[in-house]
Amino acid sequence: MNRVYASCLIHLGLLIGLVLTLFPLAWMVSASFMSPMEATRFPPHFLPQTPTLEHYLSLFTQLNIARYLFNSTLLATSITLISLLLNSLAGYAFAKLEFAGKDRLFKLLVMAMVIPGQVSMLPLFLMLKQMGLINTYLGVIIPGMASLFGIFLIRQFTLTIPDSLLNAARIDGASEIHIYWALVLPLCKPILVTLAIFTFMGAWSDFMWPLIVLTDNDHYTLPVALANLLGEHVQDTELMMAGAVLILLPVILLFLGLQKHYMEGLLLGSIKE
Repeated sequence: MNRVYASCLIHLGLLIGLVLTLFPLAWMVSASFMSPMEATRFPPHFLPQTPTLEHYLSLFTQLNIARYLFNSTLLATSITLISLLLNSLAGYAFAKLEFAGKDRLFKLLVMAMVIPGQVSMLPLFLMLKQMGLINTYLGVIIPGMASLFGIFLIRQFTLTIPDSLLNAARIDGASEIHIYWALVLPLCKPILVTLAIFTFMGAWSDFMWPLIVLTDNDHYTLPVALANLLGEHVQDTELMMAGAVLILLPVILLFLGLQKHYMEGLLLGSIKE
């Protein structure tokens, strides 16, 4: 009987946590369909009295949000694809290849993971300035092309691939590049999907670095553009909620579409050497 009560309390706690987590998101979506000034009325209400698409139409017809949506999609997709390639190459090398100083270099990379990213922003900005990449898409892409976390994640997963499988391919005359492309990458699909979700979410929602590097309005990403809209339309809560929905929607759809592979990658990634 005590177990039944304990189980009920656990499920009740989880339900309360679920409601508290989803309620702000649900209200954000609901407020985006409310008429002007309706979201700030007192007493507040959850559902719009007269649902309208006015704010979404305003974003695309008056505020050039389509341009910012294209910028975010281009940058997040480019960073994700390049990052998967470079991280998987480095992770495979650290896991299965032998070269001088491999262990020391990997320990150095692991130690560097504890350094906050904000510490490197100034020197990175100065380097990109010397290269003439400020206010360019490439200036946003370069810092995300590889990550210590991505290398570490793929390296740990690749260690679980049997050496006998790779040695058999080498005996058959396969090159390391062919082994990586035809054998290792398909086996690493679950962890690559997991890393892709993390990378895309981080690049899509990144605010600080695009704000620092990009100075032209036409190059702004969605988060930066939405922050500018906040200053211009501070009283238009419904418009801001519509913009926030546009930022969250692609990430949510991506996660739902790849949820199966994401969970598989987390479970397989938990296997230790």
